[in-house]
Amino acid sequence: MSSSTDSAHHGSTVITNIATLVTNDTSLGTGTPLGLVRDAAVVIDGDRVAWTGESSKAPATDKRVDAGGRAVLPGFVDSHSHLLFAGDRTEEFNARMSGRPYSAGGIRTTVAATRAATDAELEANLTRHLREALRQGTTTFETKSGYGLTTADESRALRIAARHTEEVTFLGAHVVAPELADDPAAYVDLVTGEMLDACAPHARWIDVFCEQGAFDGDQARAILTAGKARGLHPRIHANQLTHGPGVRLAVELDAASADHCTHLTDADVDALAHSRTVATLLPGAEFSTRAEWPDARRLLDAGATVALSTDCNPGSSFTSSVPFCIALAVRDMGMTPDEAVWAATAGGAAALRREDIGRIAPGAYADLTLLDAPSHVHLAYRPGVPLVAGVWRRGVRAV
Repeated sequence: MSSSTDSAHHGSTVITNIATLVTNDTSLGTGTPLGLVRDAAVVIDGDRVAWTGESSKAPATDKRVDAGGRAVLPGFVDSHSHLLFAGDRTEEFNARMSGRPYSAGGIRTTVAATRAATDAELEANLTRHLREALRQGTTTFETKSGYGLTTADESRALRIAARHTEEVTFLGAHVVAPELADDPAAYVDLVTGEMLDACAPHARWIDVFCEQGAFDGDQARAILTAGKARGLHPRIHANQLTHGPGVRLAVELDAASADHCTHLTDADVDALAHSRTVATLLPGAEFSTRAEWPDARRLLDAGATVALSTDCNPGSSFTSSVPFCIALAVRDMGMTPDEAVWAATAGGAAALRREDIGRIAPGAYADLTLLDAPSHVHLAYRPGVPLVAGVWRRGVRAV
């Protein structure tokens, strides 16, 4: 998953004999959000989609791929992950799932391992997880710093990430660094000053964990406002563990997304529904911590835009599988299969303020996932089954 656009022209390819094509183009099919086309074809020209429609009407191309009566949908857009880390937290997870107390430091355990790792070790871990995600249909991902918590460690994490994705997020405000645990105001000064100066050139976004035990509303506002002044756009970890000011702050600052959104008041839901801020739901975290599920149905019925993402991280959601998160959202969060697939594709694109991904339409990047199934519904219908049979990323078959 390189960040560089593949400008080479690979010729034109038609993928034909598609049983069900998810385009996310409302002008196609029956006018539903998924823009479903039956017995469909897609033409790829270079790194872009050139044409979609019924198979019988497909134009001539240089190459032809037979989908064999299977489903094709946009590549998944994983708009929230934490992949710049070293070590794992197996013991913590095992204790939590075994009903034993565990107090080995949580995020700080990963911070210590990440600081001790070499650049090569961090990059190797990142690319291993990216290959894993690609095999499961993810063609675009966002990832954050946040396990360094020093100027040098945060900036090197972002430099490494920027070699693999355009969607890089500065999360110096993950938790207060251990060295300044007794002086959080000093750490906020560091994050909004020297650390931001070093990190801003390598990131597109700025994020903060607005939660009890991390950063309060005033601290989060100061951090995100400082990032905006340096050209970084806000996103925020909001309302995950408790009710708090995160969602309202996200809407106030026009954040691209408010992520987690588990504990919401009616006013929070209404604010999201009347804003551009996407509610990004991360069911892997609730699964891995046995926490209360976010109520996707409540958000959708209110008119909010919802995205689904993995939150892949070593502590609370160590999964890179968007299909797994789709199945959880359908089973436990009140989403229909159609809504969950849209949220994991077009919803993720909206959470990144992108229109060139998350859909299969002329002009969009040719990021496609071929399922070994006749319908996208099988992602929830057959949970845990490796259904991804092929992946094209920017016009090149990668799986």
